[in-house]
Amino acid sequence: MSVTVARVYDPPTADRVFVDRLWPRGIRKDDPRIGRWCKDVAPSNELRSWYHANRDQYEVFAARYREELTGGPAASALGELRELASAGDVEIATAAKDVEHSHVPVIVAALRSS
Repeated sequence: MSVTVARVYDPPTADRVFVDRLWPRGIRKDDPRIGRWCKDVAPSNELRSWYHANRDQYEVFAARYREELTGGPAASALGELRELASAGDVEIATAAKDVEHSHVPVIVAALRSS
């Protein structure tokens, strides 16, 4: 299993899964750079809005997001990502500018810990 991370604006290098809740600006719905869209694995709108207003609290955000990933639609979507990752190489894509302080590292850590 190989899980890599990329920005959605870059060309894909593996089976790509877009993991943001909001559609990226400037990208058409049929753009091949998207791959699959797994928006349910993204942080809830409430958590996303809270983090946007509290960018200096990444650790709190990450802990709250890990909690979200343990139940409901997020847990189900994470399970789908785990299945994809166990079947081969997966590229997790996001439109976030600061990828290392986004939800993506939490997803990657969850995938690698299973």
